[in-house]
Amino acid sequence: MYHARVRCEVMTRLSSYFLPTEREPPADAEALSHKLMVRAGLIRQVGAGLWSWLPAGWRVHQRVVQIVREEMNAIGGHEMLMPVLQPAELWRRSGRYGIEELFKLKDRREADLVLAMTHEEVVTTHVAAAVKSYRDLPLILYHFQVKERDEPRPRAGVLRTREFIMKDSYTFDRDAETLEVSYQKHVIAYDRMMDRCGLEWYRVEADVGMMGGTGAHEYMAPCPAGENHVVLAGGYAANLEVASGEPQPVALEPALDAPEVVPTPGMTTIEAVATELGLPHGALLKAFPIVLDGDEMRLVMLRGDHRVNEIKLRTALGTDFRPAHPDEVTARLGPPGYIGPVGAQMPILLDDGVATGGYVTGANQPDAHLRGVEPGRDFRFERVDVRAVMPGDTINGATIRIEPAIEVGNIFKLGTRYSKPLGATYLDDAGHEQLIWMGCYGFGPARAAAAAVEQYADEAGISWPQAIAPFDVELVTLGKAGTEERAFADGLYGELQELGLEVLYDERDAGPGEKFIDAELLGCPLRVTIGRRTLGAGEVEVQLRRGRETTSVLIEDAAEEIAALWREQP
Repeated sequence: MYHARVRCEVMTRLSSYFLPTEREPPADAEALSHKLMVRAGLIRQVGAGLWSWLPAGWRVHQRVVQIVREEMNAIGGHEMLMPVLQPAELWRRSGRYGIEELFKLKDRREADLVLAMTHEEVVTTHVAAAVKSYRDLPLILYHFQVKERDEPRPRAGVLRTREFIMKDSYTFDRDAETLEVSYQKHVIAYDRMMDRCGLEWYRVEADVGMMGGTGAHEYMAPCPAGENHVVLAGGYAANLEVASGEPQPVALEPALDAPEVVPTPGMTTIEAVATELGLPHGALLKAFPIVLDGDEMRLVMLRGDHRVNEIKLRTALGTDFRPAHPDEVTARLGPPGYIGPVGAQMPILLDDGVATGGYVTGANQPDAHLRGVEPGRDFRFERVDVRAVMPGDTINGATIRIEPAIEVGNIFKLGTRYSKPLGATYLDDAGHEQLIWMGCYGFGPARAAAAAVEQYADEAGISWPQAIAPFDVELVTLGKAGTEERAFADGLYGELQELGLEVLYDERDAGPGEKFIDAELLGCPLRVTIGRRTLGAGEVEVQLRRGRETTSVLIEDAAEEIAALWREQP
């Protein structure tokens, strides 16, 4: 869809524009967006996870920001600005001060401060002080602000950084039902943001994580550089962290009358035992001993061909845990590599993927396993869904596939997670005090830009979606000062601007090859070339960057025809 933009008069002649392109990518770059955004002169690194946006890159970033701002305003959002530097006490009150990724510091008076990674604490405090009655609700507040995160492994250019700008919005409602209304408004807004940015995307079910609350979705842009993984099956879409499905069946031996000890000297892995006994990995049960707060140990059991999803396990437990240490396993169960559920003196959690039948498990003694173990008969258990789904599993009969993706945005139903500790209440229509119900909603402009690079780049460089390209047109003249082609290009530059197009004009004293390489690397939707040969034929050459198809327009109405071609670009 074409969205008119306010015309911005900017002198963008490349001879005086700061666009330091590079022929080679950074030596440590792996992600395509990292390589191309540096090479195209859009970003430069300051330190680990710290990046400057150069002029052309900042134009892309701000075009994404404007799309997001328009969609937030369309659902009744009110833009504001909250500080990055905040008193630590607010984070202590919310219970989030202990987060490892939170930057903590002291001022000259030794007062504890933090550098905010999100702004729930501050915005909730403002609303708690101002909102008194149900008549003051609902409310949507948002801002674009720098976030700081003590990221342990910054990587992939602007995809995982320690400092970044995020749009975060917050909704304040009377109850769960009205929160759902605000949440659905954000679903509509976020769907449009992703569409208008020109991205391929999925909205997926997600884990609430450190944000807390009662439900969440993430907006994912599929691409090879993505660190998240999206599980897709028919109409189902979920982050791998929370996805559930039916496992592929496995051939099991029938349960024996009683478990039978099988010697397995030195065989401490699923692979070794399965090979020795001639069984598929899924016919064995894998033991995962964990320790909860207070040193309470539990034993998680799942099929040998499955792996534990620690986020789902944490959700099932309702508390944090850690893997048991080898000495704890030896003292409570038996030698590591040979432990199992039969005779275990602790609660046992059995994954839903374990079906009825006879399994092989550890015997809790050296060099031995048990064959013919039947869950329920030979050990008591509590059912849980804690395994990571795998390609080939099914959901409602549809086969699962898993794709890497970039998380561009996320939305959370916080409920009363922050209003309760921070005292955000209102009086209902009966005069009773009630807790405000909240939601929070994040969107990363830098991630949207990087995702667009990842999804649409080709071997020559970036190919921006029209709506977020740094410029609409790159005008390249092959003529030197004083030539007819330079004079025509100068005039066309002004005409295109008069029509509302934003134009980067390459009038440098450089060769055609260098100019074309730089133009394809930057990836504006159209490249217009003014040369002696085509001008003599009464034509202007236009390259459509997406697909790199070349066409021509007549010089008499070149500006209007170029503008029409631009409006047709995706």
